[in-house]
Amino acid sequence: MTTEEWKFTTKDIAEKPDLFLSGHRACAGCGPATVLRMIMKATRGPTIVTEATGCMEVVSSIYPYTSWAVPWLHTAFETAAANASGIESALKIMKKKGKVKQEHVDVIAIAGDGGTYDIGIQALSGAVERGHDFLFVLYDNEAYMNTGIQRSGGTPHGAATTTSPAGTVIPGKLEYKKPIAEIMVAHEMPYVATASPYYWRDMLTKVRRGLEVEGPAFLHVFAPCPRGWRSDPAKSIEYSKLVVETCVFPLWESINGQCQLSTPSKLIALAPQKKKPVTDYLKGQGRFSHMFKPQGKKLLEEVQRVTDERWQRLLAKCGMAQ
Repeated sequence: MTTEEWKFTTKDIAEKPDLFLSGHRACAGCGPATVLRMIMKATRGPTIVTEATGCMEVVSSIYPYTSWAVPWLHTAFETAAANASGIESALKIMKKKGKVKQEHVDVIAIAGDGGTYDIGIQALSGAVERGHDFLFVLYDNEAYMNTGIQRSGGTPHGAATTTSPAGTVIPGKLEYKKPIAEIMVAHEMPYVATASPYYWRDMLTKVRRGLEVEGPAFLHVFAPCPRGWRSDPAKSIEYSKLVVETCVFPLWESINGQCQLSTPSKLIALAPQKKKPVTDYLKGQGRFSHMFKPQGKKLLEEVQRVTDERWQRLLAKCGMAQ
């Protein structure tokens, strides 16, 4: 069944058994835990998951327990894509030898921003260049949350972390968030997309597209972390909506190099007055609290300016320049 034929409904989600199970040790309001549960609802058949060291690996696999109802392998921080490459290659050989009868055995690699933007980008780039057929899912909580909330290549500009504290001299992280999805598009992958858990139907459809495409696929999923962001655990999904409405994290996909906005962001492009100011998203998060003090005014203005500039560049790439 193709994604054009498949229409994800609440009934589909309710009736399909969970493959990422409850009982894990994730924090209250954990965005990545919600993301993984929903992603596994979109699988189409036999699936093997390999996951890098990180929050979701730790909370879901503390011996002798597991939250995974599919074959699952833990791999090192930097090697999720390399491990997926080996699994996919082994499956090809086993099919040739008649040891695997299924038409499709999907391979999903999962890593956080540390295991994707930074430590794992070499293995990811190599696996994509070789053309291995797997889906790489980045759950982006925007810092190294598992090891102490240190800044990563995915941490946004101005955010306070334990290694980019906000003080009178340095106002949080000085560098800007690395455009990881655009970097993957530059690899000429057949499928790259961004997703957010509030827009769950869009996210599940993109997971299925990534699984169905021949060759490597990359899905960048926004995943709030109340512990690291110092935000209200009850508002994680609300933040995953606001980040799209403010265009801090637009939703789009690239199919064979052709970029197109996804419906939630397309509606904003067609009705610019619906675009909310970045303050709507930033407020309430302790990591950005310094921006709302008198000395943080210029930083807040800069974040708005850069967000607007990036949004305009994306519109141009998608043929919707304003």
